[in-house]
Amino acid sequence: MTESEQPSVPLSVLLADPALDLRQVAGPVGNQQVSTVGTTEIEDPSPYLVGGELLLTAGVRLPLDAAGIDTYVRRVVAAGVSALGFGVAPVHDEVPPELVAACDRHGLPLLRLPPATPFVAVGQAAYAAIAEARNRELREISRAQSALAAAAARPDAHQAVLDRLSAHTGAWAVLYDAQGNELFSAGPRPDSPTPGRVRDLAVRTAARVRTGPAGRSAPAAAADHQGGTHLTVHTLPGADGTTTTLALGQAATTAPTLVHRQITGTATVLLALLTSPRHALGTDTHSAGALVRLMLGATPADVAPALAPAGTTKAGGHWIVVHGRRHTPLRSTPASHPGDDPAQLAALGTALGTPHLYVDGSELTALVPSAPDARPSAPAQAADLGWVLGFSAPVPPSELPHADRQAERALQRAITGHVPAAVHTKDPLTVHGLIPPADARDLARTRFAPLDRAGTPGAPVLLDTLRTWLTLHGSWDRTATTLHIHRNTVRHRLARVAELLDVDLQDPGVRMELWFALQWLPGGVED
Repeated sequence: MTESEQPSVPLSVLLADPALDLRQVAGPVGNQQVSTVGTTEIEDPSPYLVGGELLLTAGVRLPLDAAGIDTYVRRVVAAGVSALGFGVAPVHDEVPPELVAACDRHGLPLLRLPPATPFVAVGQAAYAAIAEARNRELREISRAQSALAAAAARPDAHQAVLDRLSAHTGAWAVLYDAQGNELFSAGPRPDSPTPGRVRDLAVRTAARVRTGPAGRSAPAAAADHQGGTHLTVHTLPGADGTTTTLALGQAATTAPTLVHRQITGTATVLLALLTSPRHALGTDTHSAGALVRLMLGATPADVAPALAPAGTTKAGGHWIVVHGRRHTPLRSTPASHPGDDPAQLAALGTALGTPHLYVDGSELTALVPSAPDARPSAPAQAADLGWVLGFSAPVPPSELPHADRQAERALQRAITGHVPAAVHTKDPLTVHGLIPPADARDLARTRFAPLDRAGTPGAPVLLDTLRTWLTLHGSWDRTATTLHIHRNTVRHRLARVAELLDVDLQDPGVRMELWFALQWLPGGVED
């Protein structure tokens, strides 16, 4: 899921729930998407809204006149509210007609909540429906990834991957070379001029791809929408500079969904592997020889030049260590070994630009050849696949153990900061650098051990609330918005944390100590 998209559920799902007994009394009838449920009784809730809410109110502070009600509705519509739910009783015997008229006027769906339906029940039903919708998406993605991985193992792998991609997205899929020559295609071919428009978009997009000093090409993407047809193009990421840029084009009559984009991302990296002379999961005589030498007693510094791509040894022969942790587990049958999922390994190897990686369950370690002055960055494919990454600085082979510690600390920073990746900074001295990681983890376990006695909602929920609150500099309202809970719930949870840990959370020194411990707490992201 991208940052700009939130899981949501159509409003019709809640209206169809007989246990809620909701009834729409105004506004357009459609499939407005609800991403969260909020309750308000203030005169102007718009500053506290983020968009996509089903906003519930009993009308305690609802204006008494039609003009005031119209202003209220206009403000929440401008804030992006998906629908307004009005609970009758105890304040109002029925939905005010002025509110019905205002919602019709401004195009806001208005729902009537009967006295027997608690606001909490609406929220519970919405979040359960959102969770189920997200699980369906994950299952669909998992099935598609498995099918694509199986297709990539067939003798006609290129055509098979495109066939599976078209079947799962409903789009015409085509693979072009840099000159716009059609190499493979799958799915019903659209009428003219759509194929020509896809080709032109692919050529323009491929022309934007540039090869960096280390020989790695940065993939590009583009989209176009005309006359009800949605066009997308993705260039294939390359791990070396010898491959002619290829582009994957798609044409569909509906806009691509989040699921379709993730499936397309998997197909893109698989096609990149299948069309590259240096297979991200394969090996060659140089790397095989390096392994033999290492097992017979050679040092990493001795064998590292044999593992580096051609040309990088003269450029400096440095390496970047990458540590990763997966925070969105796949809903699929476990492989016989944690690193046996070909789609995952293919995607990660191509995204990071290296065949030297090891995946053990939710943990990743990789070595990336690099120039001495390179600045690593997180590839979008890794984040899309659910990985949080930590990168070391480029080092010569003799300093790889030191880089390994750098990458581990960078990963911890990324986890606690809720960002896709963090890169080691060349600070001469830091608090984290002074304490051995094992000691820091022991400190974290001991510091938060009292939370195991918390009871409902449990230590993980309290820790997540504390981490979010500290990240947002102690803001109750922003924490409540981020976690989709009421600000009083935030206060209650943090009061419970303070009680169990016997600390004053208003003390800056206490906050600093807890923040440090949180960064070293095992399981910082969901495994």
